[in-house]
Parts: sequence; C-alpha cells; structure tokens
Amino acid sequence: MITRRTYTSEWRGYQRRLQGKALRKRLLKRLPLLGMYSVCTGIFLVFVFWSGSWILGYLSQASYGPKEAKEKSIGIPEKLSRKDLSGILKNINLHSAYPGDHFILKKGGERLALKTSIDPALQKYILGMLRRSRTQSAAVVALRPDDGRILAMASFDRGGNRENLCLKADFPAASLFKVISAAAALEAAGFTPDQNVFFYGRKHTLYKGQLRHRTGKYTTRTSFRQAFASSINSVFGKLGIYDLGQVVMTEYAARFFFNRQIPFDLPIGISSIKVPDDNFGLAEIASGFNRKTLISPLHAALIASTVANNGVMMTPWLVERISIESGNVLYEGRPAILASPISRGTAKDLKTLMRETVRSGTCRKAFQKVRRKKAFKGVYLGAKTGTINDKMDRFKYDWLVAFVLPQDSARALCIAILDVHGEKLGIRASELGKYIINYYLTS
Repeated sequence: MITRRTYTSEWRGYQRRLQGKALRKRLLKRLPLLGMYSVCTGIFLVFVFWSGSWILGYLSQASYGPKEAKEKSIGIPEKLSRKDLSGILKNINLHSAYPGDHFILKKGGERLALKTSIDPALQKYILGMLRRSRTQSAAVVALRPDDGRILAMASFDRGGNRENLCLKADFPAASLFKVISAAAALEAAGFTPDQNVFFYGRKHTLYKGQLRHRTGKYTTRTSFRQAFASSINSVFGKLGIYDLGQVVMTEYAARFFFNRQIPFDLPIGISSIKVPDDNFGLAEIASGFNRKTLISPLHAALIASTVANNGVMMTPWLVERISIESGNVLYEGRPAILASPISRGTAKDLKTLMRETVRSGTCRKAFQKVRRKKAFKGVYLGAKTGTINDKMDRFKYDWLVAFVLPQDSARALCIAILDVHGEKLGIRASELGKYIINYYLTS
C-alpha cells in the first residue's frame, strides 16, 4: 500500500523562498563578471562608432584636399588675394561722418580686422568740404605718388546716390587729356616747354578756321608751356592733326591706361577713348574738347601721379592689412609699379607745364594767396584743370588734378577733384583743391 505525502501551503512557500535565495546568491557571484562584460561591450561600440566617423571624415577631406577642408571649416582661406578684396570691402563705409582707417568685419563666422591706407583726418575734412560745396555731385581721390597708397577717397551726391563716384569712368575728361597730348608732343614730336606755338582766335574755342596750319597778321605767338597753362584748345588741336596723328595719340592714351583695366582693391570702371582719323576729330581728342573721352577720378589722380613720380605709375591700393582675431595676417598691401608711360625727362617737362598752370594759367587765381603761406615754401606745386558741359547743358563737369611735392618726399600728394555743377555753380574744383591742399600742408 502506497502512502501519498501531502504538503501544506506553508511548506511550499518556504521552498520558494529557499530557491529565490539561492538564485540571488548565484547572481551576486556573477555580478562583477556581468559588469565587466557590459563595460567592454560599451567600449567596443564607442570605438566602432568613432572609427567609422574618422574614416568617413578622412575620405570626404581627401576629395578636396587638406587646404580646402580647413577653408570649409573656418569659412575663409589661409591667404587672401586682391580678387577677394572687393567682396570684403563692399561692407565698409568710407563716406561715414566719422571715417576711420580700421574696420571690424565678419566673414565665414570669423571676425576680420581690416586696416586701410586712409588718412582719417584728411578723409573727414574732404567729406565736409564736399557736403558744403553746393555742387550736384563731387568726388575726390588723394594718393601718394611714390607708392600708390590711397589717402582719401570720398564722393558726394545731392540726390542721395551712394555709389562711389571715384571709381566710375562715366565723366568727360575734358582738358585733362591735354596732359597725355603734351606728353606725346614732348616725347614723340620733340616739343620743348619753351617752344613757340601759334593760335588764332579765342583760347577756349575750337573752330575749323582756327586749325589752319599757318601764321599771319592775326595769329598770336606764345610758348608751349603757356599754351598748356592757359589750356589753349586750338594749339592742342593743331598738335593732334599735324604733329601726332591717330597712331601716336592712340599709343599714348593706352600707355596711360585708357581702354585698359586698372588693377585695384575695388572694381573700377575702364576709362575709354576712341581716336578718329579725321582732322577735326583728332583736334577734338588732342585738346579734350569732346564728351566721348571718359575717365574716372581715380584714373585722373594716377595720371597726375605719373608726372609727379618721374614717369612711373604705381598700382593704386587701399587695403594695408587684413588679419583674423588670432593674429594671422591674411593679406598685406604692398607697393608695386603698374607702368612707366613716359621717360623721366618727359615727366620733368610736364612738371614744368603743370607748375606754370598754377603760376600764370587757369589755376593762378585760386592758388595765388595760399602760395605765399609759409607752409608752401619749398613746395613744388603743379596742376591741370578741365571744364566741359554735357550735351544738354544741364551739368558742368569741372576738374582739377594736382601734385604737391614738399621737400619731405614722404608728404608728397596727388589729388583729383571732380565737381558736377547743376543750374547754379557750386565751389569750383580749383577752389576745393586749394582748400584741401592747404589743409594737408598745414595740418
């Protein structure tokens, strides 16, 4: 006979407690091993993730090179070229009421420190003069002839146009072109400053009857330097027809960068000229008595600087240095020769002609008083003026280019001033030049 044992509920509970206690003991013994396994697994996963990211990053960098990878990460290259400057400079305001030579700009997530060659005091003075000039619009460029650095570049428009007029080649050169014609006459045609020339009629008109190659009872004799100083149109008209011609005129215009791009830190318009082959067309071009020869104020200043710098035209530049906050220099402006349009001897003769313009020519009245000042003692001062109306006689374009050569060559200055007068005349360009040059020498 088999006896079946019966178990109470208390006994079953007791057995379950014993089993749970045994299970906990086994888990506690294995816990260090499980923890170590988890840590190793985590480290392995992190290593796999990091390795994959590094490999992908390396492969993506290899597709465009290490330098480009760095550029992409910081948003700017390690070095900047002149071509990069226009995009950076478009954000600076040279026409501020409180102009300076230092600017802080943001580009590609970086803060850039920009130092220009601008003389803040001179820039501020010129801006003030332009706003008080009572002109329709005006522009002034001042630069050092020996190295091409821009000391001031200011423009003003009464209608609110914020374009930089100094860089626009939209203005008739007028009698400024006589500087190029005179250079060609001195160098290619063998003229001298004291050579006799003859003209008929008034000084500032240009009629076909004045261009006959003859002398007589009603002709006036003068020197070439005085013809330049007084801006006698018919003398230069005959010069274009009988002594220079289309080929020489075209050559010397190109030497002085007409129809050619002038390298600069900002985009600049191309000054344009088209030399015809008919006699009266040649006379108009050589004398500047036309509205089709166009020039920018910056280019006009460079022409004066070529004379002042013994026949050498320096490349104009505005940016002195660009650096990032860490101190790394991305760009440095350096003087460079752009061209040598004329010889040293020709430049010397042109200085004589331009000095005569101040002493007895079209600038005599404007500069007569200031030339007696102590600050002007020992200063070699020369200039050329130019004036012409637009086709509809609504505006008068009024020019002055000048050079100032003190005994201290580091203080040499070349300046170009354009005034555009409306119905009423404002301050003339020669008067503005007098005030600006006087300020520069006395400040």
